[in-house]
Amino acid sequence: MVSVRPWCYACQVLYFQNNNNVIQEQPKFPYKPWKTRKPRSYNKNYSKDAKPKPGGPPPHTTLQRHVKVRKPVFIPRFHFPHGRPKDQNNLEKILDAVRVAFQSLPKPQASKEEFGIITKAAGCPLFWKAPLFLAAGGDKLGYVEQNHFLDYWKSVSMKYHDSASLFMHILTRGASRNYLDPEDFIPLVQDVVDTHPGLVFLKQATEFHSRYILTVVSRIYYNVNQMWNGRISLSELRRSDLLRSIARLEEEEDINQMTQYFSYEHFYVIYCKFWELDRDHDLCIDKHDLARHSDHALSSRIIDRIFSGTVTHGDKKDRMKAVRSPTSDRGENSNYEMCYADFVWFLLAEEDKTHPRAIEYWFRCMDLDGDGFLSMYELDYFYDEQLRRMESIGIECLPFEDCLCQMLDMIKPAVPNKISLSDLKKSKMTSIFFDTFFNLEKYLDHEQRDPFASQRDHAENEISDWDRYAAEEYELLVAEEGGHENPDEITPYSDDESSESASDEGHPCDGEDLLSPNLDDIYSANSAPLRKPFRASRKLKPDIEYMYITGNPTPPPVDLSESMVFSNQEFRVSSPLGLLSSDFMKDTSKWPKNEEVSTDDSADYAADSDDCSL
Repeated sequence: MVSVRPWCYACQVLYFQNNNNVIQEQPKFPYKPWKTRKPRSYNKNYSKDAKPKPGGPPPHTTLQRHVKVRKPVFIPRFHFPHGRPKDQNNLEKILDAVRVAFQSLPKPQASKEEFGIITKAAGCPLFWKAPLFLAAGGDKLGYVEQNHFLDYWKSVSMKYHDSASLFMHILTRGASRNYLDPEDFIPLVQDVVDTHPGLVFLKQATEFHSRYILTVVSRIYYNVNQMWNGRISLSELRRSDLLRSIARLEEEEDINQMTQYFSYEHFYVIYCKFWELDRDHDLCIDKHDLARHSDHALSSRIIDRIFSGTVTHGDKKDRMKAVRSPTSDRGENSNYEMCYADFVWFLLAEEDKTHPRAIEYWFRCMDLDGDGFLSMYELDYFYDEQLRRMESIGIECLPFEDCLCQMLDMIKPAVPNKISLSDLKKSKMTSIFFDTFFNLEKYLDHEQRDPFASQRDHAENEISDWDRYAAEEYELLVAEEGGHENPDEITPYSDDESSESASDEGHPCDGEDLLSPNLDDIYSANSAPLRKPFRASRKLKPDIEYMYITGNPTPPPVDLSESMVFSNQEFRVSSPLGLLSSDFMKDTSKWPKNEEVSTDDSADYAADSDDCSL
């Protein structure tokens, strides 16, 4: 037998088979010698004198890792709340241009009338001049000195770099707040009235300045203030087109082309519509007055929701407060009135239901429980009155179940059987949706026209529904004003009517349909006859017209800080026909010559007995 290694496994098997003996205490195969586990840092050297291996990476010791973490890392600035800083050389050029502008004046100081040159030299739009003049301290001395303005403008330009933050800082006069209040816009809009070439005729009618200002400010907040809190934030200002519209005022001489905010024709339409509803002319209307809008087209349930405080403020004492906060915490049973600022929001939302603010306006009214959804019972609540109104006039009614299927197919809500605000904003048929539930006249109009006509109008990028409505109504108002045979005698009565008969009956003489269903309730609520609106001649001057209303020969000077809109004291204004249209006011050849007004008004009252009853 060949001798082999005794510890070979094959040899051990042969050996055990031959000898039938098991060698005790022999290692078993496979065999690995036991080794003690060493720590991870066994091969690491923590000495400061340790040298890295040639050609290898540097040692990563714990101390080096701490030093590496503490090493400052440069991250470029990415947040600029007031805009990215501009080049310093550009600021020096602007300051040099301002110095040249001051040197062109007779004295190194600029008054309010001369401040437009300084404003343009500073790189701002022209109609920033009034707020900038006040922010630079011009209201204290009546002028701004050169050195004072240079220091002021340098400090402002070093901190505020974009137009939005600069505009907000100027309008707030450096106040420590990051939002704009309605009162901040008063100097700017008043300056537009005083200096814009398209409003020369309105400059002389000072009694209507505050009405125009309130209309413009209300429209600004309607379009810009997305949070409904009465405060325009910096982000809202940047997202809006307000600054572009203000800059465009300098280029556009026709103010009526500024349809977004400043159009005089739009103001004329809004104010005339409000005047028609405001019978006692206290600049507030109640539920019965609003029900007469558009020939009683709105349902009583939606009017109750409007006056519930959901979308209105209704404060008579502070007119601008209604612009500041269009909502209040009044209860359902509160009997209060809608002021002019609330009516501006209402009319804009009623005539253009595709506007984002209009969708929010009517969604707030229809959301009875405030859960953020229009449920089936809420839609049934508003549609029930529509059914009863259609049945009363003999129109075949569509059952609520069928109407609901149409509305859900049209809106396509994300949550089944619930319509959210985002669902309505995504749809282009919101006007049809809202009119179906609370505006009977427009609902019937939608039923008779092409169902896809609305989509085609929006697809072709035509003018908005509000612009179309304002243009049509303005033409009707101007045609009504100029349709009389004798333009010097404009009365609200027809030829076979007289003011005496109307006064004896105790009915308000506003020329509306006496068969309207809600008029009996309105007449019973007013025991005494209401004063007839004064229908002024188109050729009456503002001072003569004011004399007819108050008995004073000339109107008092209007101080904007104590204006009838922004304080508790008010004086009555005349009929909207006294607020002359821009087409007539631009034609100065039709204006009367200056005449002395006598203190004895008996002849005037006798001559105009057919025109007004005081």
